[in-house]
Amino acid sequence: MKVSARRRLGFTLIELLVVIAIIGVLIALLLPAVQSAREAARRAQCVNNLKQIGIALHNYHDQVNAFPPGAIADENRGSIWAGSSQMSTLSWRALILPQMEGTNTYNALNFDVHGSNTGAGAGSWYTAWVTVNNTWLCPSDGQNNGGLRDREGLTGQWPNGQGPINPATGAPATVVPVSNYPGSFGDNYCIGGLTPPGGPWETPVGTTLAPGQPRIGWAGFWGTNFDETLATRGPGRLRGFFSYRNAGIGPVNLASVRDGTSNTIIVGETLPYQAADSNFYMNNGSTFGTTVPINWKTTDAAVVAFGDSNWRSRFSYASKGAKSEHPGGANFLFADGSVKFLKESINIVVYCALGSRNGGEVISADQY
Repeated sequence: MKVSARRRLGFTLIELLVVIAIIGVLIALLLPAVQSAREAARRAQCVNNLKQIGIALHNYHDQVNAFPPGAIADENRGSIWAGSSQMSTLSWRALILPQMEGTNTYNALNFDVHGSNTGAGAGSWYTAWVTVNNTWLCPSDGQNNGGLRDREGLTGQWPNGQGPINPATGAPATVVPVSNYPGSFGDNYCIGGLTPPGGPWETPVGTTLAPGQPRIGWAGFWGTNFDETLATRGPGRLRGFFSYRNAGIGPVNLASVRDGTSNTIIVGETLPYQAADSNFYMNNGSTFGTTVPINWKTTDAAVVAFGDSNWRSRFSYASKGAKSEHPGGANFLFADGSVKFLKESINIVVYCALGSRNGGEVISADQY
């Protein structure tokens, strides 16, 4: 009797392994493209955020014929630091909240007392403190914790003072609102006389340069009117738009931007996890400067103490530079309302020229 053989259909083990290998190769090829597409979308959203901030700043300017001060931090009214009852030290970001559809939050703020004050209105101040507007956050920064990072510590944020009291606990807030978008004080010294002779990129304090030689860093650290050594007031002047304290600093308006609004940075990016002072509301977290290279990383907080002068510490003055998670550079809002991506390889002289609003430097668009 003849027995017919039944043929078994299916893949051999070798065939399955080949198919799996092919799938793995395809995934490896497609994954970077997917990640690139996602980053492109995040970067586009970041650009849109900066454009919204630019519109708000120009609307504010249209109303009062000047941009907001870097902060309500005038020493003529008393101490600008922790617990002063003389002023709020609120930053420029708080001042344009009505132009950012944040009128309710703005109305909850007290511009006459410091945020650590526990008097009338403390509850509404705490509510404003924990209210997050995503327009102030870059979607590429996966470590901004949705706009609320832990208060203080080696990895947290340091507000000016203890922060508002949580009415539910009677204790200071345990979180600090942060933003990825500080305002530019331009090419004033970031480090300079704070730790002479200054940062490794800056012209050493006290240097007399030959005619035509570019200076990296000018008197007036962080946009103040101090001299190079911080001994006297007056010689320094704000080279950008926002100083973190406003004694002796007049209002900045478009008429003062003599270098051209399309060639002058007004707002940039920062990373709160790399910069301990990135708090949204207070004067100490509202600004950045252009004498520190773009994307200079300050991520050694785990191995250095608070106050350490190491230029790589997130507590150091070097953390006042612009930085982002966008590969190769960061987005910047210019005074004309445009947003441009600047590469981290940009020449520091050109970058500083973009930081000054009336320095008289001559630069062209093909230099950045």
